[in-house]
Amino acid sequence: MSARYRVGVDIGGTFTDFALHDATTGAVHVWKRLSTPSDPSIAALQGIDELLAAAGAQMSEVREVIHGTTIGANTVIERKGARTALLVTDGFRDLLTMQRPLRYSTYDLWFDRHQPLVPRNVVFAVPERLRHDGEVLTELDGAAVERIVAELQTLGVESVAVALLHSYAEPSHERRVGESVASALPEASISLSHEVAPIIGEYERTSTAVVNAYIQPRFRHYLDALDGALRARGFTGELFINQGNGGLTTPEKVARFPIRALESGPAAGVSLAAWVGGTIGRTEMVAFDMGGTTAKACLIEHGSPRMERLFDVDQTLMRRGTGVPVVTPTVDLIEIGGGCGSIARVGLGIIEVGPQSAGADPGPVCYGGGGEAATVTDANVVVLGYLNPDYFLAGKMELDIESARRAIVAQIGEPLELDAAAAAWGIHEAVTSNMEHAIRSVTIERGSDPRELTLVAFGGAGPSHAARLARNLGIGEVLFPAAAGIASAVGLLQAAPRVDLARSVVSPIDDQGVASIAAIAPELAEQVDAMLDGVRTEGERTVTPRVDMQYAGQGYVIEVEFPDPDEPDLDGSLRARFEKEYAAMYGYSDNTAQPRVTAITVTGVIEPAPFELPENRAPAVPDRQEHRDVFFPEAAGYVSTAIHRRDELPSGTRVEGPAVIEDGQCAVLLLPGDVATVDEHRNVLAVIGDSSDAGELLNTTTGEA
Repeated sequence: MSARYRVGVDIGGTFTDFALHDATTGAVHVWKRLSTPSDPSIAALQGIDELLAAAGAQMSEVREVIHGTTIGANTVIERKGARTALLVTDGFRDLLTMQRPLRYSTYDLWFDRHQPLVPRNVVFAVPERLRHDGEVLTELDGAAVERIVAELQTLGVESVAVALLHSYAEPSHERRVGESVASALPEASISLSHEVAPIIGEYERTSTAVVNAYIQPRFRHYLDALDGALRARGFTGELFINQGNGGLTTPEKVARFPIRALESGPAAGVSLAAWVGGTIGRTEMVAFDMGGTTAKACLIEHGSPRMERLFDVDQTLMRRGTGVPVVTPTVDLIEIGGGCGSIARVGLGIIEVGPQSAGADPGPVCYGGGGEAATVTDANVVVLGYLNPDYFLAGKMELDIESARRAIVAQIGEPLELDAAAAAWGIHEAVTSNMEHAIRSVTIERGSDPRELTLVAFGGAGPSHAARLARNLGIGEVLFPAAAGIASAVGLLQAAPRVDLARSVVSPIDDQGVASIAAIAPELAEQVDAMLDGVRTEGERTVTPRVDMQYAGQGYVIEVEFPDPDEPDLDGSLRARFEKEYAAMYGYSDNTAQPRVTAITVTGVIEPAPFELPENRAPAVPDRQEHRDVFFPEAAGYVSTAIHRRDELPSGTRVEGPAVIEDGQCAVLLLPGDVATVDEHRNVLAVIGDSSDAGELLNTTTGEA
């Protein structure tokens, strides 16, 4: 049988999502099931089996399985990684403990930095020293290295990170240490900082090497087990892993550098948002992804997701530096503990939601899996009427309505003397407020006005909160992509193979400096080409050089696309680009200061496999009409609201709020005054009506549905 199918699999904290594309007919089949936190591959494999059965397909007909996973990030957050040792240059043993001397929450007396992944008793100082340009100041002490390696053998370490001073400029010392460790500990994973993150910034480079080492054994075991289980089911195609930069690579490459896939699932959703927005002529957007455990936001500029070189895992505040820093190209995401499974509670007389989540096990109360804490899902589906209990997961999941209602009343309503409707609305409003702060962080704090953007809402819960969120932020337009509830899984189907290769190059912006950078770019481009050959050989390629720039003396950098080397005024053009980006970020630029380049990155992309969203083939007249009571504070309570099925709305349909548009994976909520239209691919574009003071209107609500 011909290999006609491609399968996208995205594992989230609460649900695992699936999408299957039939290259012959263009059809897309979707599926969704609860995740299995104890072993994420169980849900992934069971879901693939169920999806293939529903589509009438065989595993032998699948040519690609494309996987997005948060196993790397979760390993760091849960502190369930390998027992890891760290070898550093003598004098830098406390680098992970000291971190950066910044206080991120000035008035919080209990705020503390994260604990290092590697305890100090397994951090070893190696006698050696290099200058910043790679010149040897102190030769590597081979005897001392042998003594350290002998001690490592007695400690039972599973993984070793080596991060010596200035190894990005001259890696010979680091390589020799790595060879000694590999010889003595052949079963251990080894991460050398000059291979993982060859950049300036001793703390960030060391942290990146440590994270890579910490998650590598678990990641490799997971990928080997997944690939083996697929092969045992008759799969003979290719397995691809999505990376944090939104591009695909092979399991072999991810197993060596798992940090590149820390945000692989969320990145796929953002890529889909940018792609769908581009199909309807939108280039300036903010992607909003709300799943079961977390909510994510990312700015999309000029049709592409904003990228970051440095990001934090397990970020405790919505500020850089409050998590474990990792240097690797990734979409610039803000992620908060605010999903539909987030737990609600009363604290200091107000309703608080998250960051704790009921997850998939035990899950929200209404799932009937043993959960006892009231969650956002319990409020949305049981009390507010935003989700249909009879059509949850397209009717595949039966809900415990009464238990969820009792939990909301007992845990939220009674302590605050609120009825069920007011308590549930308070939960909904609290989590929406948390997400509003996240979107402000990726827009206003990045120099963009949210009022000038289109909000792209997806994830299992995002479409139920997006209209309210847009009103709070003054956003006038919301796009709900087709299959929004499983957007990351669908996004994997249109992802392209991608490689980012960086090198530290410190140079002022003058004729000589820019010429040296222009000479390095072709060398890196050749390496990128070779790395892409290891992923996929066919397809048109695009190679783009970019540089990290800053004013001399500053610590943070801005990424700027490198101009065409044939431009007559190359240094002037590069400076102009930098000052434009700097002004967009910080509101001003200084033409008297000296800018400099700190690194060059070459990005290579292969065109993705052909993929289009299926055409809208809904009948001209819907087969049925449905209404149910839905809570709207603008209307002072419950309103009999029109309920639509997305697959029954033909192209050009106009839907006026209040209304709910359901599909099997999520529900689009339109508020009074909103007007939405459905396009030829079942995307829904809503124009948001005037904002209103929902908090004041809440005081007038009475009764329950």
